[in-house]
Amino acid sequence: MEIQVILKNFGLSEKEIAVYLALIELGPSSVREISAKSKVNRGTSYDILKALIEIGLVSYYNKESKQYFMAEPPEKLLSAIDQKKEDLDEVRANITQSLPLIKTLFEKQGGKPVVKFYEGSKGVRQIFEDVLDEVSSANDKSYCLYSSATAEHRKNVYGSMPDFSDKRIKKGIKVKIISLGEGGQLAGLDERKQMPVGSKDLKATHEIIYAGKVAHISIDSNGEPVGVVIQNNEVYNMQKQIFEFNWENL
Repeated sequence: MEIQVILKNFGLSEKEIAVYLALIELGPSSVREISAKSKVNRGTSYDILKALIEIGLVSYYNKESKQYFMAEPPEKLLSAIDQKKEDLDEVRANITQSLPLIKTLFEKQGGKPVVKFYEGSKGVRQIFEDVLDEVSSANDKSYCLYSSATAEHRKNVYGSMPDFSDKRIKKGIKVKIISLGEGGQLAGLDERKQMPVGSKDLKATHEIIYAGKVAHISIDSNGEPVGVVIQNNEVYNMQKQIFEFNWENL
């Protein structure tokens, strides 16, 4: 792998890489010499050198009232990575501690429903992952589902995440399912009831009612899965009440 690619993956910009490599080639040098070698203007070169000093890749010394910069040994890159990791661990700890407050602020959003659209298998997989994450962290580890009994429709929908049921069961998440039509099998930690429908060819939308959200997943005209998630407690509570009424009367 080229050194430029490695340094870019490390997190340096193109100009920072140019200045750093110029300094490695030149040895101890003035800002003017580094600027000429790297083709980065002097003001920017000086700012970059100060930034590289802060992360431990460059040092400097004064000689005859003139400032000279030099690259630290390459092993300092590893030390800088370790420091970055420590900083990220600290940031992660701070975010984890503040997450309940941030989540509360996020969920308020003026009381307006938040609607998100997901397209294709990757997009719908995000919905399934959100169901697992949100429900597994909630007090009530269960959700409700209206499901098409059509085997082909279920296959197209769950093709985005074939191991969804296994992951759900592993997380101890329960689900009540109302199948629109006959069909469907139990997988574990689930209950299923059937709602008679007039048409055997009904291609119903999957509706998942979970953790303050309502997700609709269907198949578009090209046979690709698409999804819409509405995040709003009022919408969620209303849909859940309708589901529970239907459940009790089936």
